[in-house]
Amino acid sequence: MFKAGAVPGPADAAGGVFAGQCSGQCVAQSAGWFSKPLRLADALMVVTMDRDWPLSRDLVLIGGGHTHALVLRKWGMNPLPGARLTLVSPSPLAAYTGMLPGNVAGHYARDALDIDLVKLARFAGARIVLDSAIGLDRAEKLVHLTARGPIRYDVLSINVGATSALNEVPGFEPFGHAAKPFGSLAADWQAFLDAKAAGSPGASCVVVGGGVAGVELALAMAYRLRKESIPGASVTLLEAGASVLQSAGRASRGRLVKALGQSGVQVICDAQLNSIRANDLSLSSGRMLPADFVVSAAGVRPQGWLAETGLAGATGYVEVGATLRSVRDDHIFAAGDCAHLINTPRDKAGVFAVRQAPVLFDNLRAALTGGTERAYKPQLHYLKLISLGHKSAVAEKYGAAVSAPFVWRLKDKIDARFMQQFRDWPRMPRLEKPAKAALSEPTNEGGAPLCGGCGSKVGQASLTAGLAGLAAPMREDCARGAGDDAAILRVGGAEQVISTDHLRAFTADPDALARVAAVHALGDVWSMGASPQSALLSIIIPQMSERMQADTVSEIVRAAQSVLRDAGADLVGGHTSMGCEMSIGLTVTGLARGRVVGIEGAVPGDALVLTKPIGTGVILAADMQGRARGDDVASAYRSMLRASGQASQILSRPARAMTDVTGFGLAGHLMNMMRASGTRARIDLSRVPVLPGAEALVSSGVKSTIWHSNASVAAVMTRPASALCDLLFDPQTAGGMLAAVPEADLSGILDEFSRRGETCSVIGQVEEGTPWINVT
Repeated sequence: MFKAGAVPGPADAAGGVFAGQCSGQCVAQSAGWFSKPLRLADALMVVTMDRDWPLSRDLVLIGGGHTHALVLRKWGMNPLPGARLTLVSPSPLAAYTGMLPGNVAGHYARDALDIDLVKLARFAGARIVLDSAIGLDRAEKLVHLTARGPIRYDVLSINVGATSALNEVPGFEPFGHAAKPFGSLAADWQAFLDAKAAGSPGASCVVVGGGVAGVELALAMAYRLRKESIPGASVTLLEAGASVLQSAGRASRGRLVKALGQSGVQVICDAQLNSIRANDLSLSSGRMLPADFVVSAAGVRPQGWLAETGLAGATGYVEVGATLRSVRDDHIFAAGDCAHLINTPRDKAGVFAVRQAPVLFDNLRAALTGGTERAYKPQLHYLKLISLGHKSAVAEKYGAAVSAPFVWRLKDKIDARFMQQFRDWPRMPRLEKPAKAALSEPTNEGGAPLCGGCGSKVGQASLTAGLAGLAAPMREDCARGAGDDAAILRVGGAEQVISTDHLRAFTADPDALARVAAVHALGDVWSMGASPQSALLSIIIPQMSERMQADTVSEIVRAAQSVLRDAGADLVGGHTSMGCEMSIGLTVTGLARGRVVGIEGAVPGDALVLTKPIGTGVILAADMQGRARGDDVASAYRSMLRASGQASQILSRPARAMTDVTGFGLAGHLMNMMRASGTRARIDLSRVPVLPGAEALVSSGVKSTIWHSNASVAAVMTRPASALCDLLFDPQTAGGMLAAVPEADLSGILDEFSRRGETCSVIGQVEEGTPWINVT
């Protein structure tokens, strides 16, 4: 059964960076409460305030559109105590729409378009859930997601944009590209250009939709194809109506039509698209056109799942009043292209989404506090800036228009100023060193926040010294105690392995932390070649209302149970308590399939096999400091969440020695294996798989909390001085299996990994000699 525990004592004043209830200085840092370095008195004040204001309301933002991005930034500068903020987004990055034509034309690098939602959420003190919303249960106030359980809300805001996909046209799904969402188009366009540069035939591009967006994209594509000198390239613009740019002003329309002619874009009106194939398309008239890259910019349409929520009207968009609150549900707001202002309808334009942000921010806070909301008043006229492919643009307002290079420079300046808001925010400060302090060892003098995951564990040297007095097992049924990945018990003639592990939170998302913690704890069972059997959970959650306690514990139990069930194990109970920050641990048992594989037994000539890339420690440390790229953080999570059950099944039969790579880093765990086996190892650094972004972060000086302790193993290593080699000391959370396998079995092992879709790298070899690691 689950048991409840007492509230622990005061928080550690050097605690970590998490949304919600956390310890120490970093509560303020992660939430952005201060934009200047904190004094110790400030940090202690934040800890006190944090305890005085337990979490009581859930605010959930669906979508990382422009409005929500600006709301998150404002929230980071002025958070609301007691409110837990969650952002749901399918991607860690959100592309800024205003710069897409410039990217297509080649004026901006792909990275220039991206708003890093992971960094932004960290700054705002929000948890980010990388998943897609697929529906709402408004009665229970639940957001249903694609890949995980539902999330509860008290107040909900929707900013998911719109789509321009032609889903009803046969062939669009496999062969077409929607202008919205913008991020995928940018990636697909670059892949198309790369293929043409490599000599791939066919460069006929078709843009469907003759509105302003379609014309702008067609001009950008034509310019880029000319610039790249791609042979046989062409751009065709299809419009279903009698003429293009029907909604544009007469003054700007003339300039844009002229630009289309000068750029060589073929315009076909009264063109009804019938179907799309790999290299051509057909019109309802029967005409066939070559089409190697088809883009839909044929207006905007609402995302389909919104119609099922009961919030949308005949238009399919969420209908909202003047305060951006849904007219059908008082607990829900909407903004941007997915919203329809019933009293003051406006075009789907980014300028409105941006200007709704401060109103939405104020009204969300009002909804959470019982305050007074204010009305959003959209402007009647706004400046339209339309790029012409090359570095020139058309400006239109009040019916007048002008086109010139200086207009493009104005647009470029406005876009850069908008994006700078998400590049330049206060960095998390470090605690100022007091005038007098006890002497300390040079392990973390920079005042970086204490890491989560395995980065917060006690170092190997300290742990070995602390456990020096641990007695050997006195019971006959305790076959093996401390020293290996798991202890071995003899029960009824069978061998059972048992281990325990817990993680200090590195994310504010209970679901993600529970899943990683479960994979991480099961690693000790898998590394012994055993089958997972059962688990007990140990949960510490921040102070919060009773309803939120129930929701949070439910999220954790559901997520951990999902991982355990997939591994063939049962969750049979646990223990809960409240504290200053979230922590999740598991005690796990497993049953030996045959022999139990330990860390001893490697022999000279064995190949060393690693099943996951390294680098989670430095990426999580950088994420907590707001320095990691969102897509790199997402890659690290995918790696941590990948279970090692199949890898264990493949390796446990032939492996002479095996361990999971966790807190002591690859070098530390390998050295433990070599010491237990009385052998040495040679590592080919070029074969060690590394997570994206990890090497660059180490090069920039980021290191996990226990890196210095792990690096003490360098005393028994020969190694080059490089950032890549420094990653050998990086503590891993939910790392892969490291096994010593006979060379004769290696080919079959690699084939089996490939057949099952698992990853595996041969990183070195076991050699004869005194325990040592030679890195080449």
